[in-house]
Amino acid sequence: MWIALLFSLIALAAVLLLRYRRGRALRQAARQLQQARSQPGKRLRLASPDRPVEELLAQINGLLEDRETETRQLREREESLRRQIANVSHDLRTPLTSILGYLQLLEGDDLDSEQRARYLQVVEGRARVLQELITAFYDLSRIEGGEYPLEIQPVDLRRRLEPLLASFYDDFQQAGFQVDVQLEDNLPPVPADPGGVTRVLTNLLNNALKHGSQHLSIRLYREEDVLVTAFSNDAPHLTQEDLPRVFERFYTADQMRTGQNTGLGLAIVKALAQRMGHTAFAQLEDGVFTVGVRWHMYR
Repeated sequence: MWIALLFSLIALAAVLLLRYRRGRALRQAARQLQQARSQPGKRLRLASPDRPVEELLAQINGLLEDRETETRQLREREESLRRQIANVSHDLRTPLTSILGYLQLLEGDDLDSEQRARYLQVVEGRARVLQELITAFYDLSRIEGGEYPLEIQPVDLRRRLEPLLASFYDDFQQAGFQVDVQLEDNLPPVPADPGGVTRVLTNLLNNALKHGSQHLSIRLYREEDVLVTAFSNDAPHLTQEDLPRVFERFYTADQMRTGQNTGLGLAIVKALAQRMGHTAFAQLEDGVFTVGVRWHMYR
């Protein structure tokens, strides 16, 4: 009987000791959790092993990590949104300011017909720039939101590119470009939206016209299981540090030098190519900048 009582007392003591240790561990965890609310990166730890409590704390630590990740992503999105709003404001304000300035000049009574016509031409040009910016903002938001209508079908890239090159011919001539065009024959079609392909190629040509200089190389060729449209031009002011950012909206490498802030053209190229299942790319070798799309063929 005494032996049974002794074992009962030992068992009771063990249970009480376990409850005490678990209670102490939970109290320590509660204090650590309170500290973790104000100290990012802090995690809960046990002073002594207790598997059930350790499992609980592991789950809590996981929730803390998730919360910190969400908080960091939220701050990054807020910062990105602030930058975008600032850039949108700047890019829209520039043509608007010009339009308002010339409209004030047009109110003058001493203008002759030639001056009036010239001012009106400037106002029209700035208004078209403003329209293009607003359209680009809207289109990019629709593409990224999955609201841009696409109908995937076989598309002949050469047949899409050739008329665009003809339409840009005078623009490149007036800008003093030496254009070298190399388009391979008998290439297979790619799965894409015809209008989306035209938009991508048009934006790439516009980018070369606005930001390129001197020599421009336009190539369409096959590379293993993809077709490549590549637009290469001299870019002496571009650096390897700029390269990862060329597809960012509102980014242009020469924005400090030229005042041009909007990089929407290449942002649309990347987003629209991805929506159609293809990949935009950018390279910089020996001062020559190449940007384009790798079009995946039918599998």
